[in-house]
Amino acid sequence: MAVPDKIMPTRESKCLLEFSTISLCDENRRILVEMPHIRILIVRFAWQYWVMGGKTRVAYFYHPDEGHFYYGPGHPMKPHRMKLTHHLVVNYDLYRKMDVFEPHWASPEEIKAFHSPEYIDFLQRVTPTNQKEFSQELQKFNCGDFTDCPVFDGVFDFCRIYSGGTLDAAHRLNHGLCDIAINWAGGLHHAKKSEGSGFCYVNDIVLGILELLRYHPRVLYIDIDVHHGDGVEEAFYVTDRVMTVSFHKYGDFFPGTGDIKDLGAKNGKYYAVNFPLLSGMTDESYTNIFKPVIAKVMETFQPSAVVLQCGADSLTGDRLGCFNVTTKGHGECVEFVKSYGFPLLVLGGGGYTIRNVARAWAYETAVLLGEEVSNNIPYNDYFEYYAPSFKLHLDPDPELENANSKEYMEDIKIKIFENLRALDGAPSVQMAQAPPSILTREEDEDAVDPDTRPSEHDNRRQPEAEFYNNENDQDQCEPPNTDKNSDQVEADRASATSMEVD
Repeated sequence: MAVPDKIMPTRESKCLLEFSTISLCDENRRILVEMPHIRILIVRFAWQYWVMGGKTRVAYFYHPDEGHFYYGPGHPMKPHRMKLTHHLVVNYDLYRKMDVFEPHWASPEEIKAFHSPEYIDFLQRVTPTNQKEFSQELQKFNCGDFTDCPVFDGVFDFCRIYSGGTLDAAHRLNHGLCDIAINWAGGLHHAKKSEGSGFCYVNDIVLGILELLRYHPRVLYIDIDVHHGDGVEEAFYVTDRVMTVSFHKYGDFFPGTGDIKDLGAKNGKYYAVNFPLLSGMTDESYTNIFKPVIAKVMETFQPSAVVLQCGADSLTGDRLGCFNVTTKGHGECVEFVKSYGFPLLVLGGGGYTIRNVARAWAYETAVLLGEEVSNNIPYNDYFEYYAPSFKLHLDPDPELENANSKEYMEDIKIKIFENLRALDGAPSVQMAQAPPSILTREEDEDAVDPDTRPSEHDNRRQPEAEFYNNENDQDQCEPPNTDKNSDQVEADRASATSMEVD
């Protein structure tokens, strides 16, 4: 795999064609033709202010099967959290204010855009009943009962669903069809090119960024999970077209990476930004370092698209976390990133106290929509999960000490600013003619005979109040279901596929 060294023009939209009737000088016309990211911004601006009246267009991806998978008894990762989240989104009436889509299942070929073919072939073949036949592969690919990535029923189907959501979301952003795209099932940031890690098998974030890079010169990745976003950082460690920024617990804590001295290498030097934190981070402490660091990153890197991983294990009371951040503090970070107005891909991630995961992601859906929601949890099929308070927002733990002193955080912030000053401005990228997209969608549907055009159910958009599997059961709504050392890290990075850009 390699980062595209040229970005590709997108197809003209009706909105852009109407906009282009305005008299343009030759230079401005050349910019429209040759610079797809400028064209996308114009489409977004025109659509948002001429058609939508200034409202942010949000696309939301949810597959009814994504909450049915089960890692096994006692495993902290519970895909069931997606059902809790979705039921809050629906019962807060948020789904009416955005476009809801059922994502496609990513193909093995799409997933191999990052992952090694032999690893993906293994994930396709291995099952709980035959895994003993794959003893060598299990060890090689860090999967199985003695790892944190067990082989469970439908493991590769699970990967295809959450990866498909992220790819579909990136595709809509690339073509100016939305301003913000949400896939809470995605954000599995630990998976490596040829191995599972930290409950993650396929790194959908890397796949989504690679898709965004086809149309955007620079992509910024921000990670607010309690764990370091090591898989994404490693994938883009030697390129200057992706800047990775991670705020995480550091020290004797999985995955053991993410020191402030981890800066990137070769062309990517200083394009990896790490803010190592200690236990007990509060809302005030977190936002006081998050906002100035992100502001400086935006000023320095000048991204054309942003990916935000919203791991909810940084919340207070998480089963595996150690921070004291509330839903409001977590959401304030989301609001701050949204305020820059860049095309924004929002993903989930960690989060192991599932009632709090649902609280956070439902609230952050409202934040992204610019909607106010009640602090009272609406009645839904999982209402009892939110006892005894039945409230949306969390209170911090008064007994959890914040080990992060103001002096410590200020010192780290200053060092990060010094590293960012070493950059010579945002990198530029050459242009190229676009081949067919990874995701072939709605190429020019108006030019196709509607009687012969294959139905794709409007890119599998879900109509209001109907969440069903296909066009044949519209009247049958789905019933609700009740650490590595430094030598190892450098070896991993050295073995990763080079992604250096000329």
